[in-house]
Amino acid sequence: MLPELGHFALIVALFLGVVLATLPLIGAARNDIAWMGLARPAAQGQFAFIAIGFASLMVSFANNDFSVVNVASNSNSELPMAYRIAATWGSHEGSMLLWVFMLSGWTLAVSLLSRRLPLQMVSRVLGVMGFVSVGFLLFILLTSNPFERMNPPALDGRDLNPLLQDPGMVIHPPMLYMGYVGFAVAFAFAVAALLSGRFDAAWARWSRPWTTAAWMFLTVGIALGSWWAYYELGWGGWWFWDPVENASFMPWLAGTALLHSLAVAEKRGAFKAWTILLAIAAFSLSLLGTFLVRSGVLTSVHAFATDPARGVFILSFLGIVIGGSLSLFAWRAASVGFSGRFDRVSRESLLLVNNVLLVAATGSVMLGTLYPLALDALGLGKISVGTPYFEAVFVPLMAPVVLLMGVGPLARWKSASWADMASRLRWPAMASVAAALVLPWWAGRFSAGVALGLFLAAWVFTSTAALLLARLRGNTLGERWKQLGRSSRSFFGMVVAHLGVGIFIVGVTMVRGFDVESDVKMSTGDHLDIGGYSIRFKGVSESTGPNYVAVQADIDVQRDGGDTFSMKPEKRLYKVQQMPMTEAAIDTGFLRDVYISLGEPLDDKTWTLRVYIKPFVDWIWGGALVMALGGLLAATDRRYRVSRVQSESAESGLAGAAQRIDAQGATP
Repeated sequence: MLPELGHFALIVALFLGVVLATLPLIGAARNDIAWMGLARPAAQGQFAFIAIGFASLMVSFANNDFSVVNVASNSNSELPMAYRIAATWGSHEGSMLLWVFMLSGWTLAVSLLSRRLPLQMVSRVLGVMGFVSVGFLLFILLTSNPFERMNPPALDGRDLNPLLQDPGMVIHPPMLYMGYVGFAVAFAFAVAALLSGRFDAAWARWSRPWTTAAWMFLTVGIALGSWWAYYELGWGGWWFWDPVENASFMPWLAGTALLHSLAVAEKRGAFKAWTILLAIAAFSLSLLGTFLVRSGVLTSVHAFATDPARGVFILSFLGIVIGGSLSLFAWRAASVGFSGRFDRVSRESLLLVNNVLLVAATGSVMLGTLYPLALDALGLGKISVGTPYFEAVFVPLMAPVVLLMGVGPLARWKSASWADMASRLRWPAMASVAAALVLPWWAGRFSAGVALGLFLAAWVFTSTAALLLARLRGNTLGERWKQLGRSSRSFFGMVVAHLGVGIFIVGVTMVRGFDVESDVKMSTGDHLDIGGYSIRFKGVSESTGPNYVAVQADIDVQRDGGDTFSMKPEKRLYKVQQMPMTEAAIDTGFLRDVYISLGEPLDDKTWTLRVYIKPFVDWIWGGALVMALGGLLAATDRRYRVSRVQSESAESGLAGAAQRIDAQGATP
């Protein structure tokens, strides 16, 4: 009865979503407190029932209920418990349920952490999120029921895809979806602002922490996916420009532009129309990623669905969301306004250029991703757009963005001076040029690409240091530290995030410029010298896992006559699906990885091996995590927790009821 309970819970959640998507919005338009008051209980009730549905599916997987088609298709009695739980979202149906569960969680958070917002605004925000939830719940119930029964039950399941039987499966999809779905909050605030006609600094301040939190989760999710592909697929790469990888990267780029635009909208009252469009774009690109993965138009390790009906449904819903929101924007465009004047040389103008470049970069990724699909759909042939295109188009757009990261924070609002900024950035520029010229020679190989990458990384570090020094005003050391301590968490969040970008650039530059690779055949006792390491192949042995058998290589690695350590790459064969998998052995260090994957046997004693020495590769993911830490600092700025008494009577006529200030409450 548990699957039936889960299915019934989703039906109830759908009805609550309909209530949430209609009555509070009507109440906000009519200034009806009673109807607006339904928003929070409806959101909380919807979360409770979706949680019941999600828990029902998870328990069905945990208990090996093979009478459920989803469980029988994606699990097995020998599958370890952690992967049985992760299999809950390892299928198309389960992943969509996870999406809806995350959306209801964000909706719950807004309902609980918006006590200081005007009731009308909260009602509109929750109503828009309720509308989105109705679309996805209808999709699940009509085309992707995760609780469908089979009679008679299967004796055992077909097992989870071996590619997904990895710790990365436990954490990567939830973190990625938290980012995807989190942009629904920014979208809802934008649509609520369009419905209310309110585009002031308060609206930007309310939206900013939610957007930052979504961006933080998406950053972590993308980094985890890249790391997972690096160690699991056996090819030693960290980014392939796979269309589904691109589908997660595009909303990240748009979200990054949105964060900077919100800062200007809050502080200077400018970029209001631009900010609303970016909020719509970030969530629309998240929905586009959903369509690409689940419509059947892509063949990818990430792609689950092949049913055209599902693709048509998602595409239709995508059209409604994007078309409806853009139509609303067109209707309200005249009232949005373009207040906030600034000179050609100012922080606003630099941030505007930064945003334009980020949007152009997003467009370049979108073109490379969708153009081959469009040609195929129109019957005009098949083409492949790969790494050369993206490196030729994307990188030149992002290099100026990195340069602006150093210039923008040092510029004054409204009007700035080139001479003043040049004076502050003189030493960072000289240090960056020196690093670009000296460090490649020191590392043993000079190239223009390496020099450019190290210049950009050094520029981020040194310009950030100049920004911190600019904050150290005062005659004594104590006064300077007090001055720096008065800076907000948003400021330190920006600093940390920018440093994360610099760390990321170092990782990418060094691994691209100094990566050493060798594909070799080795017999027992053979040696290989590569990148300062001596590799000795000692042979293979058989091993057994919970649901697989494996051949494990025994390899000794020694660096420059130093200590010897052992590495044991595997070749696994999963019993149920009879699918072979490569499990690379990686020795991770602060400055390098030794990466060895076991290939195919040539005879009883000879195997092919792929050996990499990857300098600074872990700085790629370390930089992403530092970026996310910066986002966390910014999202928890006390400005978003401090009570700010503002009269809303002009907007709603409900000053007493719509804006209660609770000194102990949570933040918008």
